[in-house]
Amino acid sequence: MIVAVSCQVLAKVGRDEQATMVSVAGIIVVLLFLVRELGELFDAVKEVFGI
Repeated sequence: MIVAVSCQVLAKVGRDEQATMVSVAGIIVVLLFLVRELGELFDAVKEVFGI
């Protein structure tokens, strides 16, 4: 949400390049969180099935 607002503000001010960099950084952060959560999910599944 913060990334979306930041991108909109930067785009309105005319800083399109910075808006693109902020959106890319936001995507990277979300992907890092997603990878960590998926790792925990796979660990839980392994524990449940005794793999």
